[in-house]
Amino acid sequence: MSTYGTMSFHLETERLILRPWAESDAAEFCALLSERGKGTPTVEHIRTSIAELLTATASTGIALLPIQRRDEGDFIGYCGLIIGRSTLEEPEIAYELFQRVHGRGYATEAARAVLDAAGATGRNRLWATVGAWNTPSLRVLEKLGFERDHVSTEDSGEVVWLTRSLP
Repeated sequence: MSTYGTMSFHLETERLILRPWAESDAAEFCALLSERGKGTPTVEHIRTSIAELLTATASTGIALLPIQRRDEGDFIGYCGLIIGRSTLEEPEIAYELFQRVHGRGYATEAARAVLDAAGATGRNRLWATVGAWNTPSLRVLEKLGFERDHVSTEDSGEVVWLTRSLP
């Protein structure tokens, strides 16, 4: 078992609430994933994915959390920690938001809350991996103090690996 504390699964910022997944998030999660342009998963498939995320959270103590806007109450994406291409000791920060809310600082705001939550677990470093083409996401990470570590090539193209020490 991990020597790290459990991440807080309820995070609030001035404009956002990050909270655990609910089955009722499935339809909006489908819509978000369909924006990737690779088809739309079924709601049943996403319900299974949500159950898997909740199981992983229970076993790892880290979480990918849905983001809602505080005033509007709508689901706008997700942000959190995942093992992804990294490890439980040094997890990855991940986020994805609906295109309709891009450019408003929500990704930076949510990720900053997740950085604080990650630091509270006792971890020393986080990773992020981003497609080299994704300039807006790279800007978010740079604003948060992530620094480029290296670039790898995958089937989907070049991936930039960034890292950030935690206080």
